[in-house]
Amino acid sequence: MRQAGERCELLDGDELREGICRELGFSRSEREENVRRIAWLASLLERNDVIVLVAVIAPYREQRSALRHRFQEMLEVFVDAPLEVCERRDPKLLYARARNGEIRNFTGIDDVYEGPEFPDVHCMTDRETLSESSAKVMRAIENAPAHAIRTAASVGLSL
Repeated sequence: MRQAGERCELLDGDELREGICRELGFSRSEREENVRRIAWLASLLERNDVIVLVAVIAPYREQRSALRHRFQEMLEVFVDAPLEVCERRDPKLLYARARNGEIRNFTGIDDVYEGPEFPDVHCMTDRETLSESSAKVMRAIENAPAHAIRTAASVGLSL
């Protein structure tokens, strides 16, 4: 997008948890606060004509519905992988730590992930290559009305 001259910014959940969300844990209320802060930052960028890509785990349907209401021009990308695939791909060994009880409220282990009912794009990363999934996302952006790409949200368990 930048190569095409678009002003855009990636809001990465891991990076934001090291910055503006540093003190938050993973209880439901803390996850909701995490997403609320990220949405506030996204809206600030959006107001300044920046295309915002949000890469976070937003595990609760109700919360994503509220985001869709707030960002009516949002594209929701569901990056989908079965739990066993997420565990196999986990470079930080977070799933193993969660299974051993070292991490509480971990999505997919002892906290729920409520998959989206109608995402704009559904990438099934256990069946698609990274190139195939990326192409799906880019097609959705290219086919969206020009005003509809101002905010795109990426939600899912893992790449």
